[in-house]
Amino acid sequence: MDNMTKPDDLAKLFKELLRQETFSSQIEIVQALQQYGFENINQSKVSRMLTKFGAVRTRNSKMQMVYCLPADISVPSTSSPLKNLVLDIDYNHSMVVIHTSPGAAQLIARLLDSIGKSEGILGSIAGDDTIFSTPTLNSTVEQLYQTIVDLFEQEL
Repeated sequence: MDNMTKPDDLAKLFKELLRQETFSSQIEIVQALQQYGFENINQSKVSRMLTKFGAVRTRNSKMQMVYCLPADISVPSTSSPLKNLVLDIDYNHSMVVIHTSPGAAQLIARLLDSIGKSEGILGSIAGDDTIFSTPTLNSTVEQLYQTIVDLFEQEL
C-alpha cells in the first residue's frame, strides 16, 4: 500500500480506514493516510472527502464518537447498531419526533429519508440527537409513527 498515489487508491484507502470505526478526528484520518504514503493530504482535503462520501460521526460498538460511512452500518436495514441508537419515538398532530443517542440523529434521518415517500415520509430534519419527520399528504402522522416504530421494532 506504500505506493498508493492515484485518486482511486486514496478513495479506497479512505473508505477502508472509515470502516475500522476508530477515527474520532479528521487529524487522525490525515495522519493515517500520510502513513500510507499520501504525503499531500491535509485536514481540509479529509473534510471534503468526508462530505463527498457522506460520512457521519456516530458511536461505534465501544460507544466512542467516530467517523463512519452510513452504508457500512447497513443504512437500508435496521440491524442492532442502528436500532440501539433510537431511544424514543413519539408524535403529535403534525410530526413524529425521534430521540437518538448523541450524534446519531443525522444517520437515522438519512435512513428515514432513504425509505422516502413510498412509506409516507415526506422528509426529516435532524439535529444532534433529535429528528423531526413529517408525513406525506397521503399519510397520517399516526401511520408515519407506526411505520417508524415498525422500522426500529420498538415496543413503545
